[in-house]
Amino acid sequence: MSRPLQALGVVARLTVREVLRRRTVVALVVLLPLAFYTARRDLQGQSIRMLALGLGWAVSTLALFTASAARSFDLRLRLTGIARPVPGLGRQVAMTGCGLVLAAGYAVLVALDQDVRRPWAVVLLLVTTVLVAAPLGAVVATVLPRELEGALALLIVLATQMLADPAGNLAKVLPFWSTREIGTYAIDGTDGGYLARGLTHFAVTWLLLTGLAVAAAGVRLRLVRLPAPAADDVTRAGAGPR
Repeated sequence: MSRPLQALGVVARLTVREVLRRRTVVALVVLLPLAFYTARRDLQGQSIRMLALGLGWAVSTLALFTASAARSFDLRLRLTGIARPVPGLGRQVAMTGCGLVLAAGYAVLVALDQDVRRPWAVVLLLVTTVLVAAPLGAVVATVLPRELEGALALLIVLATQMLADPAGNLAKVLPFWSTREIGTYAIDGTDGGYLARGLTHFAVTWLLLTGLAVAAAGVRLRLVRLPAPAADDVTRAGAGPR
């Protein structure tokens, strides 16, 4: 295995280990989508859509916290010679993995609790939501390094996504519009156009957010090389005071 891949795996393992140490945070991340789901459990379509958005908020907030907490750690890794994109990508792998585990548990809950027309599409809905949420949290952490401000920004994004008209232009430029489209296809049994639009929006959003997260990490972890001292300066420094 090449050194960058080894470093990527190390960062991912350390990130998961650090997350698991914060048991209260883990419990809240698990319970947040459940609270969204329970609040609309009597309405199948609303409950599953709320579950997906709650999952997206939970994973993006967790990614935000881990990115904010790892700033000094990233610099130490960079000084050891690790490539600039590796710390950010390692955390993305870790956050995506944690989110997919959570999504699998909620997919089982929906399968047992709801009679959905296309259960496989519900799984796809939860997976794509997690994949968008992980880099979204990293991007917000770059713009707003403090956890409180970043969490509030994610709350604004989620609330706007929930309240905006799905057919309007505002909803389409928000990161979780694909969740609405794929959810409509999975729950309401609509034609494949909803699925195609949702997957297209997901792919573009994921590529954009991941690219921004990697680029921002690369700029932040760039090492400044100082110019080599001139020969005369070295001679004078070696001579010292007499």
